[in-house]
Amino acid sequence: MASLPHISVVDDDDAVRKSLQRLIRSAGFTVEVFASAEEFLNSDHLGATRCLILDVRMHGMNGFDLQRQLRQISSEIPIIFITAHGNEAARSQALKDGAMDYLCKPFSDEALLNAIEAALSLEVI
Repeated sequence: MASLPHISVVDDDDAVRKSLQRLIRSAGFTVEVFASAEEFLNSDHLGATRCLILDVRMHGMNGFDLQRQLRQISSEIPIIFITAHGNEAARSQALKDGAMDYLCKPFSDEALLNAIEAALSLEVI
């Protein structure tokens, strides 16, 4: 039996983490949530993650810093940024740096699930 794609969520807002965990799990994926970029990097889920949902503004390392760090270690995990503080310059830079999508809160469940499906469709088998 094939394993379900593993999605990781990094957001410092507990309510957002719980909500996204329920949504992603209900869509048939396995999901792990992390309160910080550092927590994600120090976990054993980095290698298993097939898509990363990543908040832009967080305490400590922000989402853009994590994106840069993942690129430095040649990680090809597709990233979907989520933010309550969207601006076009940040969005453009995130996409230029390889993010799959950049969603502004509040976003619809459908928008996030479509972004996840698009990210997973890029995986090399």
